Amino acid sequence: MTSDLIPNILVAGIGNIFLGDDAFGVEVVERLSLRAVPPNVRVTDFGIRSYDLAYALMEPWDLVILADAVPRGGEPGTLYTIEPHLPSEDSPSPEAAIDAHSMNPVAVLQLVHHLGGRPGRMLVVGCEPATVDADTNGQFGLSDPVRAAIDEAVTIIEELIARSCKSTAA
Repeated sequence: MTSDLIPNILVAGIGNIFLGDDAFGVEVVERLSLRAVPPNVRVTDFGIRSYDLAYALMEPWDLVILADAVPRGGEPGTLYTIEPHLPSEDSPSPEAAIDAHSMNPVAVLQLVHHLGGRPGRMLVVGCEPATVDADTNGQFGLSDPVRAAIDEAVTIIEELIARSCKSTAA
């Protein structure tokens, strides 16, 4: 923790820029990095770098916010705020699940737990993708509904940061 009153917060964008809407998290943190954030907040584009994210999560964060494409069956562009279940002592070992060329957040969290890390509260600000595969009909980048959701996702993240700072100070 940065101090008794100021939480230490990581905002991590994850996703593959070559797989259509999977780039949502990367685009969100890029937009967020252009805005003023408190000094206790680190905004980082992790892309598909699983190991980098795992080692960043070993630090003592009070709040981690992941921005990512999250297919849940809704309309493309729908935003979700999810509090995932973190791995427990019974979680499988991550050796076979980590790939240096892709990002699997569950495998990353299992690796962090396996290494003895205990991330604080974690939230995912996710967006329902229209497509997350290499066959995007020649379209590079985000679909229109997902692109339109970026500003709202940034606002949600800023509100989560503000609430975390207020609740810690109270």
